[in-house]
Amino acid sequence: MRVGLIGYGAWGQVHAASLSQSKRHSLVSIACHSAESARKAAIQHPGVFITTEAREIFQRHDVDVVDIVVPTHLHVPMAIEALRAGKHVLLEKPMAGTLEECDALMKESNKRGQILCFIHELRCSPQWKWIHDTIQQGRIGSIRYCLFNLFRFPYRRGSGGWRYDPGKVGSWVLEEPIHFIDLMLWYTSPLLPSSVTAWGNPSSTGFTQDFTAVFEFPNGSYGVISQTLSGFEHHQVVEITGTEGAIRSLWSGAMDRTDKPEYSISAQLTGETKPGTIPLEGPSGELFEIETYLEEALSAMESGASLFPPEKERELVRVCLEAERSVREKKRVFL
Repeated sequence: MRVGLIGYGAWGQVHAASLSQSKRHSLVSIACHSAESARKAAIQHPGVFITTEAREIFQRHDVDVVDIVVPTHLHVPMAIEALRAGKHVLLEKPMAGTLEECDALMKESNKRGQILCFIHELRCSPQWKWIHDTIQQGRIGSIRYCLFNLFRFPYRRGSGGWRYDPGKVGSWVLEEPIHFIDLMLWYTSPLLPSSVTAWGNPSSTGFTQDFTAVFEFPNGSYGVISQTLSGFEHHQVVEITGTEGAIRSLWSGAMDRTDKPEYSISAQLTGETKPGTIPLEGPSGELFEIETYLEEALSAMESGASLFPPEKERELVRVCLEAERSVREKKRVFL
């Protein structure tokens, strides 16, 4: 598949570098926000068409797929324009900041018949995928409790400060907690949560600087998603307990985009009398997982499928927004 990339900020550059490594697919064009970032892209990706006009990417005949890595408020208009131009679309999470926008994009996607796929690279991590596969194989019995905790430094502002602008970012729950809520739903599938109760300490801009959500499931189990933006570096803890075993996993780095993280999984599985350390195949971290995810998503598109379809993404956005509503209204919200 021939890919046109929209956005060359911090994560756009990661996407570009990942696409450039592909032996099956190719990066053919990049649309940048500014002349400065366009000059940088031209140096880093010689031979790739560079522009500061996204529309030029949509109009190119040598682009099969548009990979959109821009601020949240631009997701839907950019994706709709790409679909109307007859392109398949890879879109960074979240689909949008509101369900109304999600529905507008889904309507356009259904009308056009193009493939729309959302990017959730943690599902390609050897670390987080091992946990999923182990749970689904029944090796810790039925899940009773799961914890996803992130201790990190404050969010970067993003180009023009968009990440601190409510009209552009929509919700901080849709920035990073969405990843861990997705992992929780992936791990507990097919069981779905029935309610959420959440708390948050507001930042100076009114967003949830510290956020904790407890999701209750119909069978009495529960999951906890917790994040603080008042910490330092980037440290994740995932703990899962089941009726017959337990898993504990750690990931630490100077930042989320580090290429030298420290990570581990310890587990005591069904029938075992003591925990052991689990060896992992390949590195764990978003820098590596983006490359794997893009490769798999593009190959799925080539065969006519979406690795993470819009219906699933809309439901994920809905659950995240309901968790934020619980914080705002200070009450339990039924899902």
